[in-house]
Amino acid sequence: AVGSCRRRRLAPLNEDNGRFLLLAALIAAYLSAGATVFSALESPSEAAAQLRWNRTLHNFSRIFNISLPELRAFLRSYEAAMAAGIRVDALRPRWDFPGAFYFVGTVVSTIGFGMTTPATVAGKVFLIVYGLFGCAGTILFFNLFLERIISLLAFIMKACYERQLRRSGLLPPNFRREPAVSGVGSLVGWKPSVYHVMLILGIFAIALSCCASAMYTAVEGWNYVDSLYYCFVTFSTIGFGDLVSNQKAAYQHQGLYRFGNFIFILMGVCCIYSLFNVISIVIKQILNWVLKKFECRCCPKCHKSSTRLSRRNAITPGARLRRHNVAMDADGQYDSDTEGRRLSGEMISMRELTASNKVSLAILQKQLSETANGYPRNVCINTRQNGFSAGVGALAIMNNRLAETSDSR
Repeated sequence: AVGSCRRRRLAPLNEDNGRFLLLAALIAAYLSAGATVFSALESPSEAAAQLRWNRTLHNFSRIFNISLPELRAFLRSYEAAMAAGIRVDALRPRWDFPGAFYFVGTVVSTIGFGMTTPATVAGKVFLIVYGLFGCAGTILFFNLFLERIISLLAFIMKACYERQLRRSGLLPPNFRREPAVSGVGSLVGWKPSVYHVMLILGIFAIALSCCASAMYTAVEGWNYVDSLYYCFVTFSTIGFGDLVSNQKAAYQHQGLYRFGNFIFILMGVCCIYSLFNVISIVIKQILNWVLKKFECRCCPKCHKSSTRLSRRNAITPGARLRRHNVAMDADGQYDSDTEGRRLSGEMISMRELTASNKVSLAILQKQLSETANGYPRNVCINTRQNGFSAGVGALAIMNNRLAETSDSR
């Protein structure tokens, strides 16, 4: 059993790979569950709608004496016109400058409603190049927005925390914070809770969606549930395109509505993107908790044997001296440290212990130097880590800004 545990520890399935595979399995199960629920909810309605349409089609063909092939050919032409943006009622032009600006905004933000698409070959080729750099730049903008909104929330939460400490008498009234050493220097020593940040972002996202839904209900004539649905689909960049705002030919106070629509979509996408990243951190913590439950606890006998080995091989003050005295009384003096180590049952030689102490001393000196210069203590503790060990992109921002993630790594 001990050998099997050692083989598992030597396997390439480390913590990061285990977290990745566990998340992939959970996503697959989540997709399967979602597909089952939506299939059960929407499939009967789809079948009933198809039956009604076939009945209407045959009745129209019989009443007006039109053959079904001719009627289907006419409907295909109508579908092509719908795809091109042509409607029976008068709509706003799709490719004037405001319409084209609305289109490129949905492209770079990856919303992609689909109500407007380029029809020419040159337009499709330009869209590939344009979207490549536009989407990359917009994702960078979202990450920078995330960094600043987290810093703003941390500043406000820290000010409230210090005020609470002053009221309770745990902080002197004349206390002043140290000047920031770096861009996040004011957060050194205190970081906001990821759950508090998630709660604040969630409340802000709900308030923003409610306000935007009220505007769309009043201007577009949708009911409030459809407006909330449109806000979530748009702000989360899903962009189905079944509901699209600002598509009528004319509105009352059209300029003001277009400006409000742009601001709501911009702020909503940024806020929901930040909220999604915070939720992903919480999901990561849940995965870490599940992985800890699946650690080497395959059988009690294996766990007890590994515990006995760790206790026997552990070096505690006075333990090595006691073992050395007992072995000296029994066998006399040793010719070498290696021989004595084997007879006493010790698994760590003095040479290995000295080398380990040198490495620990170097790490300690580096930590003291960084602390004296005003850097966080948990920076570069593990000298084996490479430049990507702290994460990349939004995940790295959250790990550096929030408390639970940085402490758990």
